Amino acid sequence: MQNNNFNMNDDDFVIGKGFNVSEPETKNRKNKKAKKGSSIIKNIIWILSIIVVSVALAGSVIIGLFDYVGLGFGRGEAVQVDIPYGSSTVAIAEKLEESGAVKMPIFFRIYSKLKGYESQYKYGLYTFSSDIGYSNIADMLMNDGAKAESVKVTIPEGTGINDYTHIVDGEEKTIKGIATILEEKGVCERSDFIYALNEVELDSKLLKNCNDGRTYYTLEGYLFPDTYEFYSYDSEECARMVVEKMIKQTESKITDDMYKRAEELGYSMNEILTLASIVQMESGQSIEHMPSVAAVFYNRLDSKDFSTLGSSPTCYYGKSFKNDDGRYDTYKAKGLPPGPLCSPGIDAIKAVLHPSTDKEGFYYFVTDKDGNFYFHKTLAEQNATIAKLKQGDNWVYETFE
Repeated sequence: MQNNNFNMNDDDFVIGKGFNVSEPETKNRKNKKAKKGSSIIKNIIWILSIIVVSVALAGSVIIGLFDYVGLGFGRGEAVQVDIPYGSSTVAIAEKLEESGAVKMPIFFRIYSKLKGYESQYKYGLYTFSSDIGYSNIADMLMNDGAKAESVKVTIPEGTGINDYTHIVDGEEKTIKGIATILEEKGVCERSDFIYALNEVELDSKLLKNCNDGRTYYTLEGYLFPDTYEFYSYDSEECARMVVEKMIKQTESKITDDMYKRAEELGYSMNEILTLASIVQMESGQSIEHMPSVAAVFYNRLDSKDFSTLGSSPTCYYGKSFKNDDGRYDTYKAKGLPPGPLCSPGIDAIKAVLHPSTDKEGFYYFVTDKDGNFYFHKTLAEQNATIAKLKQGDNWVYETFE
């Protein structure tokens, strides 16, 4: 047998020699490059983030410094700020921002905190130049407060802007309007109040509901009845602040749930306030009967047998205006009037949003001299109750001429 000598070295039997040894090295180089590239991108992002944050912080500091000394932002105009009694530093800073006296309220709060001024600011009416800076503003807030004389004024629920007159049991009865009440209290002249009403921008969520152009006073019903502290130092300016304050009070009372409920009923907020004003005038101070009164009017609005609401207050409201064309008279005009007849209270508004559920089929009601309510389904029942009230001298008779 022939013996073949191949003269092979031991290295010739290494598995994968020549094609596997170098492959891991290539992959490692690629992974290292990928990791290095990813690391570079992350570093760039971090650096850019730091730069952006630094620029933002630097910008805020610069703006804060300008605000502190009262420079920039088109300053230099005189601004008025009404600081209510008991206002916190947060509320004061917001008021200053609204007026343009400061641009960065958080910085003013920090300044007040560091200086220990927070508990020293006084309420009152202030006139600032918007370029005086934090130091001078704080000095005025601590030393010049409560200069303007204030007057406590109560606007009863059911009060309209105008006076209106009707005859009850043969006696003429005049209900004073908001304009008259303000003038008698010395807050402002009637003419200035009416002018201020017409200057309001109807751009808020609430005021967009106003039926502008169809109502005699666009803001009738949008001035909340309450007890207020009004200033009385300048008729025109105080009239403006009265209107602004009363509208804000109404806006604070009308919640998102109320808007949602109105939508569920298929009515706009203007229509809700309109019906609430009628319920308020028909019910007076009888809060417990308001949901039932509201239910009766809803029944009439939904019934094909009633073309009009037939509410007596709507008759004498229109007559408080010259050249009234009867658009508010629900004995003649169909459906709801174009807008509220007075400022309804929150109870009347809630009653309209949640009318009584036990008055289905009731279309009439009448009251006696003691303020008792009688609800009926038919006109015959209504007339029978009226006859009994007349016999007992307990009938309230109204005329509107």
